[in-house]
Amino acid sequence: MNLTKKQLNITFLGTGTSQGIPMIASNDPVCLSKNLKDKRLRSSVLVSWDNVSYTIDCGLDFRQQMLREHVQSLNGVFFTHEHADHIGGLDDLRAFCYQIGEMPIYLNERTLRSLEKRFEYIFSTKNRYPGAPSVLPIIVEGTSLLIDELKVTPIKVLHGSLPITAYRFGDFGYLTDVKSISDEEKLKLKDLDVLVVNALRIEEHPTHFNLKEALDFIAEMKPKKAYLTHISHKLGFHDEVSKILPKNVFLAYDGLKITV
Repeated sequence: MNLTKKQLNITFLGTGTSQGIPMIASNDPVCLSKNLKDKRLRSSVLVSWDNVSYTIDCGLDFRQQMLREHVQSLNGVFFTHEHADHIGGLDDLRAFCYQIGEMPIYLNERTLRSLEKRFEYIFSTKNRYPGAPSVLPIIVEGTSLLIDELKVTPIKVLHGSLPITAYRFGDFGYLTDVKSISDEEKLKLKDLDVLVVNALRIEEHPTHFNLKEALDFIAEMKPKKAYLTHISHKLGFHDEVSKILPKNVFLAYDGLKITV
């Protein structure tokens, strides 16, 4: 597949874990921080090239994120898995569906089955509510796709014992909620310009990389640059953690924009 390299514009829509920062009813110092970089919505990114834009995940803060970034159009959504912080904004796709009709959604079979149960009114073909968003499911299981002249590769990873999907867009890789990945799938992440990976906290966690695991994984993959996301308040203050990271690794924050 010989393709011209595309310039990708990446916007971090959210960089927080499932409860965000600040977390409800928490008096943790990070939750009380006045630094805007310590305030994190649920994790998602907007990937744009040429005249198209796609999000990876569509979580509970999707509406707020779209308004904050003044997103005027969307061409599709790539889902990593079915947990609420990654799918909870599905209904808010309706504004974009009014523009383009059916919204392509790329996801594995398990995630689709979950969406069909949790958002039955969206997928129903009988007595369908006229205001519901219309979606076009496209199953991804491992084979690379050509999306608007860009090669997109789904990558199988494990979120604890749950099989979920990471994605490579050109030379940009995005992994969230990862705890482990096979050697075979790691090969799909070689020679990246930018790798984004989750780093939940300092202590180990049964289903997520902690900081050490994320940094070890980055050192193994050797991207030119890496950004950490899906961060909880237990990782610490943004400014303090940033000081201890390797020179090519950065803490992402909400609203951060990079070019790949």
